[in-house]
Amino acid sequence: MMTRQEAIDYYRSDDLIGIGMAADAVRRKLHPDNVVSYIIDRNINYTNFCTEYCSFCAFYRPMGHAEGYVLPKETIFEKIQETIDLGGTGILMQGGLHKDLKIDWYEDLLRSIKQRFDIWCHCFSAPEITNIAEVSGISLRDTIARLRDAGLDSIPGGGAEILDDGVRHRISRLKCSVNEWVDVHRTAHQLGMKTTATMMFGVGESIEQRLNHFDLVRQLQEETGGFTAFIPWFFQRENTSLGRFVKQEATAVEYLKMLALSRVYLDNILNIQSSWVTPGLKTCQIGLKFGGNDVGSIMIEENVVSAAGTHHRATEEQLRRLIRDAGFVPKQRDTLYRTYFLN
Repeated sequence: MMTRQEAIDYYRSDDLIGIGMAADAVRRKLHPDNVVSYIIDRNINYTNFCTEYCSFCAFYRPMGHAEGYVLPKETIFEKIQETIDLGGTGILMQGGLHKDLKIDWYEDLLRSIKQRFDIWCHCFSAPEITNIAEVSGISLRDTIARLRDAGLDSIPGGGAEILDDGVRHRISRLKCSVNEWVDVHRTAHQLGMKTTATMMFGVGESIEQRLNHFDLVRQLQEETGGFTAFIPWFFQRENTSLGRFVKQEATAVEYLKMLALSRVYLDNILNIQSSWVTPGLKTCQIGLKFGGNDVGSIMIEENVVSAAGTHHRATEEQLRRLIRDAGFVPKQRDTLYRTYFLN
């Protein structure tokens, strides 16, 4: 296991190939079958109303804003049917933190979806779940248990940004704290649910603060074993208020270093996703030699990161070709990283 100081030294060194080889060795040990997976699913952003005003977000609208919306159930059903028609196996449903949507609204939505569709619901980030508990006046554990019983299958890692309260106070001071994010995932794991962990870096934080994030994720995984994957990506500055202060986005080299470090440092998490949404397809492909064993979703729909200025798109065949051209076998997976097809 890599130590914290070794990780910092690696990050600060110029030996990009060395850190890539170290990460590739861990990937080969954990995934000796040479498979790289992807998923067909859809992001459904059920509302853009939000009370948090995070400085890195260009998607949200304040309560009462003319451009704000809450999607009607019929619209959500149409989006799910389109996803299934395209061979999709899941939906990733997330939205803003709405002060008027209580637990019964979410229970009704989940039950309505499950009555109509056989689809995996990977929904509601930790800040959303914390918000639902608060506005509903019930405990976090009861909130997650009720959502699970209504049809919630797993929880995405969104809202983590950097798990360091100093960074969070600067970029998202109204959003859930580090401890609240950890509590949501720990409680979900205790209730038998799987979740993912994410990291959005490149908002002016230090490598030490990024390592604080790694440490929390690694420790919780040692405790519960509930994380299926870790997904690092970098801040997209265009159209955001934080972008005025963060003058330089993370480079492809920085992304590859962080991807490789996450693979070596988080060796107790089976899957590391090489992202293409902000870095682009070529960097994502190189990331498969830097520890990544998954390329995420074809993303039929995505609104949050694209609102901040990124416009990368990918079809299933593009992702399959990207994987093959990097020397791997592409396999479609489900949300729990169980692979379906071998082509």
